[in-house]
Amino acid sequence: MLFSISLFLAPALVAAHGAVTSYEIGGKTYDGYQGFSPVAGAQIIQRQWPDYNPIMTVTDPKMTCNGGTSAPIAAEAAAGSTVTANWKQWTHQQGPVMVWMYACDGEFTACDGKGKKWFKIDQKGLEGSVLNSNNWGTNDIYKNLKFTSTIPKSLKPGNYLIRHELLALHQANTPQFYPECAQIKVTGSGTATPPANLLTSIPAYAAQSDPGIMVDIYQGGATSYKCPGPDVWTG
Repeated sequence: MLFSISLFLAPALVAAHGAVTSYEIGGKTYDGYQGFSPVAGAQIIQRQWPDYNPIMTVTDPKMTCNGGTSAPIAAEAAAGSTVTANWKQWTHQQGPVMVWMYACDGEFTACDGKGKKWFKIDQKGLEGSVLNSNNWGTNDIYKNLKFTSTIPKSLKPGNYLIRHELLALHQANTPQFYPECAQIKVTGSGTATPPANLLTSIPAYAAQSDPGIMVDIYQGGATSYKCPGPDVWTG
């Protein structure tokens, strides 16, 4: 009986995490995938992710786009405009939100997210000095189910991936990563690209032992927190 009950509860426990399910870009709403019931042939900008399961290591190949490799269309977004990611559900209140971009060399069909080309455009970690609190970026998702970021105004036009990542730290020294990617065509007259020191690879933008990843918010004794990976590039 206990075995059958655990099987019955398992889907609900997995589904209780969450993922980006739509975007608001340039005054338009773009639907994303819904995890357990992806729509075959859907005309969406999001790279398909398979489920709500967390990624447990920063070196996992799924870290790039949660297993997603392509999408049929892209959204046009002017440099300096905002991108809002929406979640239908999210349950964890401790951990950072990080938003990344990746410059594709050409068409999206050949854009695999590999190489040292990822850069952050936004992040929100801990506010204050109490790690065992709800003063985290992921608490914004918990409360509002959305996160809005600005594309750097000086960014060079082109094809880009935009990647939203939630890092859940509610279990001591057991980080859980939740990333999703979408395709955007940046427009404008910008000419800037991030400097080399702000570029990194995903997976492995930091070590698993990084103090921003391997965290005990309850008994670790820390009074500050720095998001893992490079600093944000604002253009």
